[in-house]
Amino acid sequence: MQVAENVTSLPLARPQTEQFRLAALQRYQILDTGPDAEIDFLTSLAARLCGMPLACVALVDSERVWFKSGHGVPTHALERNDSYCALAVLGEAITEFSDVQQDYRTAGMSWSVQTPQVRHYCAAALCSPDGYPLGTLAVMSDQPGQLSEEQRSTLQQLARQVMAIFDRNVAQSALARVLQERELLATTDELTGLHNRRSLQQKLTFEVARARRFRSHLSTLMIELDQLAALRADFGPAAAEQLLASVGRLLRESVRVIDVPSRYNESQFCILLPNTPPDGAQILAHNLRRKIAAQVHTLAQRELLLSASVGVAALDFMDVNDGDALLQQAERALTQARTEHAGHLPLHG
Repeated sequence: MQVAENVTSLPLARPQTEQFRLAALQRYQILDTGPDAEIDFLTSLAARLCGMPLACVALVDSERVWFKSGHGVPTHALERNDSYCALAVLGEAITEFSDVQQDYRTAGMSWSVQTPQVRHYCAAALCSPDGYPLGTLAVMSDQPGQLSEEQRSTLQQLARQVMAIFDRNVAQSALARVLQERELLATTDELTGLHNRRSLQQKLTFEVARARRFRSHLSTLMIELDQLAALRADFGPAAAEQLLASVGRLLRESVRVIDVPSRYNESQFCILLPNTPPDGAQILAHNLRRKIAAQVHTLAQRELLLSASVGVAALDFMDVNDGDALLQQAERALTQARTEHAGHLPLHG
């Protein structure tokens, strides 16, 4: 930040509702964002309609004034005590200095004593819908002067247009978040955080089509906790859900970004493995069984270990040539593994 030598910025008054004003500013999430063509247009339009060579859109943060847009002025941030805009958020709809060099509060500010050598300054407050001034749309000149009532009214109208753009952008961001959350809810199993059955089917259709096109590998694992039914009977459904959530988290953390771990049904998981040959899927199945067996769970003040059965299937473009066939093959493999790996329930403590 450039400041003139031997110039001391005097502490400026702050709005009585400063904490609420700053909270309103933060809700817009606009500080330190990139250029906006619409805001830049309104800034230059304000300069032209008010007959002033300089204009800016400034937002007054806790200790700085940050410039969203500038016309003929530098747009680096200024210390709050070194900016006219900090005076324009004290409650007035319009703030005007006919000659900033004649006011003790502004005479020593950097823009008064060096480039852009401001003399005349007029700003319309940018107010949130709940009435808090967030910043200004300001026009400036290097000559003393005063805006006409029509020009002041025009500046206020343009300031309202700037706020309309800010409000629209906030609404669009909020809508995007809602849509993203809805999509997440529609494709995510709430208990485990994994893909749900619907999402798995969508991913499966896509991955099968891609595997056919590029003749690439596609494998899947079907996983079931061997003791889950007994645990549900002994400890209740809440305990079973606790275990499923824990194992779901382990699966999510144990696969690649391109893999699709999912909750297949009430007691089974399914992991779709793109670009994975059958031997690679077998290795992963072994590693996951080992990790699941190493997890220690606590139910009713007792520690217990689980084991899992895993069925492995792979697309072969012959007998297993589509998504349904792939899942059916994995279910058959799981049934066989379940008979071979039926686990017991080691208790500790």
